[in-house]
Formats: sequence, structure tokens, C-alpha cells
Amino acid sequence: MATFEKGCTLLFGGSGGIGSGISRIFAQQGSDIAIVYRGNQKRAEEVASAAQEHGRHVSIHRADVTDANDIRAVVDEAIAEHGRIHTVIWAAGPLVNQRYLTSTPMEEWRHAFDVEVHGFLTVVQTVVPHMRDQGGGSFVTLGSAGHDWWPSRDGMSVAVKASNEQLVKGIAKEEGRYGIRANSVLVGVIDAGQLHELSRLGQIDQRWVDNTHRLLCLKRWGTAEEIGHACVFFASNEAAYVTGQHISVSGGFGV
Repeated sequence: MATFEKGCTLLFGGSGGIGSGISRIFAQQGSDIAIVYRGNQKRAEEVASAAQEHGRHVSIHRADVTDANDIRAVVDEAIAEHGRIHTVIWAAGPLVNQRYLTSTPMEEWRHAFDVEVHGFLTVVQTVVPHMRDQGGGSFVTLGSAGHDWWPSRDGMSVAVKASNEQLVKGIAKEEGRYGIRANSVLVGVIDAGQLHELSRLGQIDQRWVDNTHRLLCLKRWGTAEEIGHACVFFASNEAAYVTGQHISVSGGFGV
């Protein structure tokens, strides 16, 4: 069982395929959770109910992460309900259509940066004063295993997450004096969320599956819960001397 400071984990993207797995693991390991969702309230309620089975206090909050007012509102709500925020998990992000960079519409590109990079930075700017006042805290972002090995037609996802990877280092450097840590989990192919949706849309076929498997040391897809375990480590007191780092949970993608 991990140990955490008092308060909650504020989980953005908590109703998604990977986010729901992260929620379950944090609840199992003993953290209360504030789940932030954009539009699927029913799914957020289901995820919260599953986490509550582990005896944790779980709340849900709606927000459009491209709206700074929404972000400020959910941060205030989480603090009011849970007393404090000990960790922010950034798992929010739009569906990333599989395209070559030269074929990616600029409106999709801008939207991805608005959601993942500008949204995350707004959360950081909103939560950091609270964490300074409480004597510390932790940020954990979901990055991409594509930072280490370029994944064909998934460049937009790699680009936005690489931006957040640098923000993580900046937060670690600038806020460490206040006891605030920042780390990231590089995500490989996970049997949840986007993989399922892209398969349904026909953007992932058997050739893609075969080619990707050849790049894996472990010949299977990962699970959302395995991402959750890495996030728990970074968020927990057991990682109190770890900041500015990343763990690749990718089955050895590209090794």
C-alpha cells in the first residue's frame, strides 16, 4: 500500500479509458480522488462508483480544460470537498487521429495543444499557489513512449506530450524549493481508450498491430492499471525524492 499526504488526487481525464484505470489504482492504494470529466457524466459516475468500492471519498467535477474559468472552478471545488490537493494527474487529451504530419489539419493541431499543453499549464498556474501554501504537492503527466521511438502517424500526440515533458522539468526546477514535485509516465500502447476508438474507426489495422508488436520486448499491450501503478509511485511519499523524471510504461517499445 502506498502512502500519500492528506487530501485528494485531482485527476483530469478521469472518465477516459486510461483515466478510469488510474482512478481504480489510486483508490486501491489509499488516495481520495476528485475526477474531472468533460462531457460524459454517466461514465464519470461509473468510474467514481468503482473507486468508492475501495472505501475512498471520490467526487466528480465537470470542466472544459480549454476554459480557465472551468479549471479554477474545479480546483476550488476539489479543495472545498477534500481539504487539499496532494497530487494532480494530467490524463486529459482529445482523440488523436492517425495522420502523417503533412496531412494533419491545423485546426486539429491547435486544438490538441489547447487541450493538452495550454490546459495543463493553466492547471499548474492554478494549483501551484495552493500547493505552496500547503507545503508541497506533486504533478504527474501522461507522456508518450514515442518520445524515445517515433511512432508513424502519431506525431501530433508525441508533439503535445513532448511539450508537457519540458513543462514537467520546468516545474521540478522552479517549484522544488516549495516541496512541489513533477514527473511523467511515458505511455505505450494501452488496451483501453484511444486504441479501442481508433480500431473502431479503422485507423488501426492488423498490419499496424503486427508492426507495433515487433517493436515490443513484451509481446502484449499494456493495461490502464499498469499506467496507474506508475502514477501512484510518482504521487506517493515513497517517491518523495524523485522529481523531473519519467518512467516508460511501454513494454520496452523500441528498445
